[in-house]
Amino acid sequence: MLINATNLDFLYTTLSAGYRDGFAGVTPMWDRVATMAPSGGRTQAYTWLGQFPLLREWLGERQVKSLEALAYTLTNKKFEATVSVPRDDIEDDVWQTYASLSKEYGRAAATHPDLEIFGKLQTGATDLCYDGQPFFSANHPVGIEGQTPIALASNIQTGSSPRWYLLDTTRALKPMLYQKRSDYQFVSKLDPQSSDHVFMTDEFLYGIRGRMAPGYGFWQMAFQSAAPVTAANVTAAYTAMTQLQSNEGRKLGLKPNLMLCGPSTYFAARALIKAQMINATSNTLYELVEVVNVPYLD
Repeated sequence: MLINATNLDFLYTTLSAGYRDGFAGVTPMWDRVATMAPSGGRTQAYTWLGQFPLLREWLGERQVKSLEALAYTLTNKKFEATVSVPRDDIEDDVWQTYASLSKEYGRAAATHPDLEIFGKLQTGATDLCYDGQPFFSANHPVGIEGQTPIALASNIQTGSSPRWYLLDTTRALKPMLYQKRSDYQFVSKLDPQSSDHVFMTDEFLYGIRGRMAPGYGFWQMAFQSAAPVTAANVTAAYTAMTQLQSNEGRKLGLKPNLMLCGPSTYFAARALIKAQMINATSNTLYELVEVVNVPYLD
């Protein structure tokens, strides 16, 4: 293939088409657990977190909640992936291999939010959420300071086994946040006449660029367990989560609907939740939640 503007445009069109095919071929998982939060700048403040929408009887004047009391800010991160195509490969018509590679790059871009969101879920026992505590913690403060006694609530079950999670994703706001600043884009550096890189290295560059940040929503809507997947532990975790309260100490009516498991706990969880009978006894956990196998979890 001759190195000219027409052929380079054709090459870019071919590779970008492969990228789009790879991207479109992925069914992402992040949207099952995270709410999309469009971002218009470098950072985004979620001042409304901590203000779980609940009504009260109107006695006297309205009670105005301060949205600045608990500020949670996410800073967008920039991500990239770049591949070089040697000029010789284009001239010798062996560039077709890169068309298949571009599909893999499309797949990588489409699955990247999954990696970030579920990675953030896994670090929830150390990464802080809006109340200043780790997202999964035994020390979440519940109650309005100065009005009601502050109590400590837990959304974590300790242990040494691989972690699994209960989530309530039935509401408009899901437990996780996907802060999106810009789409993942396929870009190129092509011009052999003006590109210093092409001149110095004799290769053309193609790459992906995107900006986003994973984050946490309401901690009450997620529960982490490192205990073995047994009927007793699942029952205890489920019950504890349904009893969680708002920051003001009011019942939320939570009902976990998803149980997220990595490959090491999925089959034990599936056997427990899908069995109608266990040891000739009716299984009280039968289809209590949907068990989801998340390959990005431990």
